[in-house]
Amino acid sequence: MSPVKVFGRAISTNVSRVLVCLEEVGADYELVTVDFLAGEQNSPEHVERNPFGKIPALQDGDLVLFESRAIAKYILRKYKSSKVDLLRESDIREAALVDVWTEVEAHQYYPALSPIVFECIIFPIMRGVPTNQQVVHESLEKLKKVLETYEARLSGSRYLAGDFLSFADLNHFPFTFYFMATPCASLFDAYPHVKAWWEGLMSRPSIKKISANMPTKF
Repeated sequence: MSPVKVFGRAISTNVSRVLVCLEEVGADYELVTVDFLAGEQNSPEHVERNPFGKIPALQDGDLVLFESRAIAKYILRKYKSSKVDLLRESDIREAALVDVWTEVEAHQYYPALSPIVFECIIFPIMRGVPTNQQVVHESLEKLKKVLETYEARLSGSRYLAGDFLSFADLNHFPFTFYFMATPCASLFDAYPHVKAWWEGLMSRPSIKKISANMPTKF
């Protein structure tokens, strides 16, 4: 069986989300470089894979997918085993909790945290513009409220959906990794259960491998 192909670069948050899931399930894959810094995602060849001109895209035989969260779920379903079941779909209650915290990441955590990453890292590097400190300040206030909820949740369970690792946890890796490279990283010190959860994620072999290809200094 040919390995699946992932199109993008590991430094991309959305690509790294997919790669971590592939590593967790132990699947063979090939990372095909599409350099978004050079605009290669807008090439006709790549737009055939992703009509929105974004990365990543995934090819598995004649199946081509885009959108990183959808790709990740496909991977976790295809390679599910008795040892690795990160969606917990065999238990409706556990699956529902995975879904809840996956949605929380997308609609509460990401909107609060990502502007800080964009302002402190992405915009200065890619656009050459200075950090908008007002945006950072407002986002930090939003993030503090989100982390209060996370702290309460993680004080009662090891992971977000329960005492088991799930896609809900892995989903937080890419942007949190870059957040920790900003001047705001010490915010997590105020939330000991969140910090312990994050350090546990960072200790996983899958995340160690993928994050080794992601820059930490800017």
